[in-house]
Amino acid sequence: MIESGRLYAYIGTWLPRWKPLSLSSSGISYRPLLATVDYDSQYEISGTSGDDSPTLALDYIDRSIVERNLLRKLDTRVAFLVLVYIMNYMDRTNAAAARLRGYEEDLGMTGNQFNTLTSILYVGYLLTQAPSNMVLHHMKRPSLYLSSCMAIWGVLTMLMGAVQTFHAALILRFFIGFVEAAFFPGAVFLLSRWYKPNELGLRTALLSCGASISNAFGALFASGILGSLDGTLGFTAWRWLFFVEGTLTIVIAVSAGCILPDFPSSPSVWLLPDEQNLAKQRMEEEVASKNEHKNKPQEYYSGLAEAVMDWRVWWVGAALNLMACSMSFGLFFPTLSATMGYNATISLLLCAPPWILGTATSFVVARHSDITGDRFWHAVGPLLVGIAGFVLAISTMNTTIRYISLFLMTQSPVAYVVCLTWVMNTFSQSPSKRAAAIALINSMASAGAIGSSYFWPSSWGPSYVNSYMICILTSVVSIAMLWVFRRHLSRCNEAAEAEEKSLGLPRGLRYLL
Repeated sequence: MIESGRLYAYIGTWLPRWKPLSLSSSGISYRPLLATVDYDSQYEISGTSGDDSPTLALDYIDRSIVERNLLRKLDTRVAFLVLVYIMNYMDRTNAAAARLRGYEEDLGMTGNQFNTLTSILYVGYLLTQAPSNMVLHHMKRPSLYLSSCMAIWGVLTMLMGAVQTFHAALILRFFIGFVEAAFFPGAVFLLSRWYKPNELGLRTALLSCGASISNAFGALFASGILGSLDGTLGFTAWRWLFFVEGTLTIVIAVSAGCILPDFPSSPSVWLLPDEQNLAKQRMEEEVASKNEHKNKPQEYYSGLAEAVMDWRVWWVGAALNLMACSMSFGLFFPTLSATMGYNATISLLLCAPPWILGTATSFVVARHSDITGDRFWHAVGPLLVGIAGFVLAISTMNTTIRYISLFLMTQSPVAYVVCLTWVMNTFSQSPSKRAAAIALINSMASAGAIGSSYFWPSSWGPSYVNSYMICILTSVVSIAMLWVFRRHLSRCNEAAEAEEKSLGLPRGLRYLL
């Protein structure tokens, strides 16, 4: 009988042993992923050849098996991040649905006041994202931080259903944006701490699809509330929309504190010891391949300072700002759907199919981008399809053609998903700089929504030709800026390759293009 409490296996010459890399002060060494596994006498394995049979502790575990289990568990947790982002985006855009059922009239809005109400939310985003991500980088339990922010914006959303004046709604919208701003850049940074560069594109698409799902099914959800709860307990339909969505957000926030993952360095009860070790090791291997910060001490705000001093952060941020302006149609999608002449309920239902197609496309494009290692063309392609949609919408008021144009427009956000992944790949020298770069670039992109909220005044409807022309212009300029960025990274790669050849160095870091 083999000793109880130890896991043994008969090892033949056919069994490959994998020795993972371990980083040490003396360089790169090899060590087993796990030592002998002790199961505290939960298992007892009997040998068939008697007590004198040769046995050997199973010291080496096939990395591919452990890694597959790790990613499977992690992807399950990340799927819950998508649900959180759906509520994040739904609470951000529910005013557009409420507008179809008397929201403006009940609060006495006139002129561009609704556009101001839409844009004020992004002022809060602009102020909070970068500081929030720097705080998140130094936290041990990001799951509690993100879920707490979610619960707060859920409460504020419920209060939106009780406001009686435009100014009260304006103040609440500002604070909703102030709190919501912590989530998306924080979630993107959290992904970058778990996944390798060639895994990030698909996961970023998975997270970002929450916006498309929210636009699609949020409209269906809103149509159900607006159509069935009007007058219940004396409240109008649009008030119930805020009450129900705010309550649902709070319920999901309570669950998020237990389900969302923390950083790999924090103990996780949902991971086995070998999976936890491999999660840490995967990130160590990524750091080892980037020698810019290898022996440099990291101060609390060093990453923020490095990101601020890097001109590429501002260049990409400006490009994504213009891209966000071109995607401002999403904030007024129910309004654009209503220009086809249907009632409020049908208009909301018609919003769903275009966003469902956009969600499916984002997965295909992001996955292909990961496989090929290309970012630029996978971002430009969706933007060109979106431009085609704007041109179609300008050319006619025919109902069928304009509805087809909505399907083409919803391809544009796919470019933003690819660009976010490109940002994480490019600014990955240190976790601190990555956190700051993600937050700064996303803040600049969010700032685009502040001004672009005024691209769609009611006086330009129902054709909104001027609005679509602005979207075309911002898309073209964004593409040009991304091309300049790609050329810069290409020259950096060429310079690195020439230096390695002249000095006889091994192949090092290369930027994805």
